[in-house]
Amino acid sequence: MTRLRTILVITSTLLLVDTMHASIRTTPVPAITTMNDFYVSNTRPLTPSPLLKLPIGAIKPQGWLRRQLELQTEGFSGRLMEISKFLQKDGNAWLAADGQGHSPWEEMPYWLKGFGDMGYVLGDQRIIDEAKVWIEAILKSRQPDGWFGPVANKAGSRDTKKAPDLWPNMVALNALQSYYEYTGDPRVLELMQEYFKWELTVPDDKFLTPFWQQQRASDNMASVYWLYNRTGQEYLLQLAQRIQKSMANWTETVPSWHNVNIAQCFRAPAVYYQQAGDPYFLQATDRNYNMIWGVYGQVPGGMFGGDENCRRGYYGPRQGIETCASVEFMLSCEMLLKIAGDLTWADRAEDVAFNTFPPALTADFKALHYLVSPNVCQLDSKNKSPGIQNDGDMLSYNPHSYRCCQHNVAHGWPYFAEHLWMATPDNGLAAVFYAASEVTAKVGDGQQVTLKSTTLYPFEDTIRIAVSTPKLVQFPLYLRIPGWCEKPALRINGKKTVAYAEPRTFLVIDRKWRPGDTVELTLPMALKLRYWIRNGNTVSVDRGPLTYALKIGEKYVRHGGTDAWPAFEVYPTTAWNYGLVIDAERPLDDQFEVRPKSWPKDNQPFEAQAAPLEIRAKARKIENWKPDALGLIGEVQPSPVRSTESAETVTLIPMGAARLRISAFPWIGAGPAARAWQLPQ
Repeated sequence: MTRLRTILVITSTLLLVDTMHASIRTTPVPAITTMNDFYVSNTRPLTPSPLLKLPIGAIKPQGWLRRQLELQTEGFSGRLMEISKFLQKDGNAWLAADGQGHSPWEEMPYWLKGFGDMGYVLGDQRIIDEAKVWIEAILKSRQPDGWFGPVANKAGSRDTKKAPDLWPNMVALNALQSYYEYTGDPRVLELMQEYFKWELTVPDDKFLTPFWQQQRASDNMASVYWLYNRTGQEYLLQLAQRIQKSMANWTETVPSWHNVNIAQCFRAPAVYYQQAGDPYFLQATDRNYNMIWGVYGQVPGGMFGGDENCRRGYYGPRQGIETCASVEFMLSCEMLLKIAGDLTWADRAEDVAFNTFPPALTADFKALHYLVSPNVCQLDSKNKSPGIQNDGDMLSYNPHSYRCCQHNVAHGWPYFAEHLWMATPDNGLAAVFYAASEVTAKVGDGQQVTLKSTTLYPFEDTIRIAVSTPKLVQFPLYLRIPGWCEKPALRINGKKTVAYAEPRTFLVIDRKWRPGDTVELTLPMALKLRYWIRNGNTVSVDRGPLTYALKIGEKYVRHGGTDAWPAFEVYPTTAWNYGLVIDAERPLDDQFEVRPKSWPKDNQPFEAQAAPLEIRAKARKIENWKPDALGLIGEVQPSPVRSTESAETVTLIPMGAARLRISAFPWIGAGPAARAWQLPQ
């Protein structure tokens, strides 16, 4: 489906304006009839790339996004060497010349792939230097047969079949690729070439055995294609076909209901599509998404209920999602944008990045928790099983716990920042995600330009872009129109310009750009309601890319950790058991009042008291809505709900700023259709 759409796009792009040697047009996907002259694209016979990743360092995030990265370097991700036993250097298998030692599995490479990238994106020398210690050790660990990394993984120490475990190396390859993109160090290509040759020698019955490596082998395949696009060696395509044959069959079904496997592996068929060229593989990824999110993802925030695994009957808004799954899904969307160019994936990535991912960490980035839920009334350390699948503490904020997420969380914001801007096949630039930033890239005939984007998006609706170029240069500038935006407005050099663009298309300005040219894009953010029929007919409140949640007072209570790195539980200090009062006969603007606030001085908008936008709404308390016997928020019950409580004005804040939150609301009704809320059993 997606591939057929792409073919049609090439022939149906509509010319809207052609004045003064400039054209303005729209297109759902950049045309793939040419190849970019300056940046790495898919090499034949791989399918052409509609969007191309720029080298790390080309994009410099500013504003709130830069602040997230700075907080991350100052927080536990940037100092995890002080906390994690898996990063203790003495005797670490990832640092040992002979590959022997402790902590040989996924934790270190999980951390390194985000740790290194946040250093490269920020230009933070402390981070870059520390990452290089681990990168150098990996490069020096290469054995004569091509293997690299801890020998325990080669011997299959975790596998009863004693087959090589390639999963940790798949993650390490991500870190190596980023290091190469930043430095151009040829040793990375040399290591990868010899390692992939070694993979071809592994016997069939020992290659990609269950469980984790078999499920996640499309990560291995993506690295094979990354190397092929830089070397063109034919054996790499043979290896990719072997991986496709041996890995879990995400093309025909969903072979694992583990939440991180889903977020990471649903994309697998689309990864192989690049070699197969058959739209069936793109459709398989779409089918995976619809199959999973259609049942377990009927909640605000862009993710799904999978508090370890998706389970029948556990798909309401109190079910959580692993922090690992959120960052892996964001990466899947970024990869699918490059493969298919479908802007639906940009909308989905932003939904998670703005609404679900930020509350995975405390606002100061000094602790995280395992699970994030759309509805949660307290975050304590007590066992919540079987309401939550795993035993033990899953909800409190603890920098010392949650092993996989503790390390893997680091790549969420760096990878997002690296995909704000992308190159296009026609030597243009595309603004894919909006945030204050500066991008420097080659365009047109090879001229290097710098575009500076100034905006508070998603907390405001206007993006201002200033063009800096030494001389006149012609190139197309692609501006993404999100799926929620119906009437974008465009100004070029201060003049209003006629431009009609449908949601989920690019508005393309192709002109001769002069030094000092400016573009202003306004994406009006209208209030909208979404009803989640599967989950009690609950309702969520959206404005642009942000979903809003009830503002609940938060009390942080220390329950462990160290003085330097404490752990916290979070308890409510205000009522949370509200249903919204909604009148279907009245316009939403009459029922909800949007109230901008001053921008936070510390540039951290994802904090309940600092949220720069609030919405006032009418609500009534639902007296019987209480926590259940486990201390979990009571499951939502079908709306409309009867309430005899007085109407109150409540405050809603962006969902991503709320650690305690109600974002899937019951709504209040009257008459025979309204139901009384039942006390929890």
